[in-house]
Amino acid sequence: MQFLTPNLSYTTDRLFPELTFSVSKPDVEFETDLNNNKAKERTFIAVKPDGVQRRLVGQVIHRFERRGFKLVGLKLLQVSKNLLSQHYCQLTKKPFYPDLVEYMTSGPVVAMVWEGPNIVQTCRMMVGHTNPAEAHAGTIRADFSLHVSRNVVHASDSLEGAQREIMLWFDGHDLLKWDCIDQSVTSEL
Repeated sequence: MQFLTPNLSYTTDRLFPELTFSVSKPDVEFETDLNNNKAKERTFIAVKPDGVQRRLVGQVIHRFERRGFKLVGLKLLQVSKNLLSQHYCQLTKKPFYPDLVEYMTSGPVVAMVWEGPNIVQTCRMMVGHTNPAEAHAGTIRADFSLHVSRNVVHASDSLEGAQREIMLWFDGHDLLKWDCIDQSVTSEL
């Protein structure tokens, strides 16, 4: 099976990227619904305290919806240090970890689970580089982030990471299984 994978390409005479597509095989395995032959993948996205404080939640959601992804879980919460230590377990020994915990507990976080084909890779591209100074124009971090330590969003970096993060932040009953109207209409074609 082949999928259209978005690629950002840039020209020197334009300020904004052009979106082009190339056909490629996905880098990750998908859960396939055999009844309608649609590939499904889930990822975890969080709008961090600076994004919530700056009222960017709607802008972030809009970008993923416009891309055609389906929101299956959403919650606004004040994150505990315990949850953060599990979420950022690979960073606990880093010198910046205490500042990261202080930042992530400084205000509410919007935690989301999104579903769609090739969503982990595509969302990482849409979010952009961790350092907004290195993020491509048109990405969430390039457009909205103020500093590498205040970069608005978190996006899972792999399918395995997404599964782990979803299980940390959400209970099974928090995630809805539903069909968008455009999915049911296009699956009939």
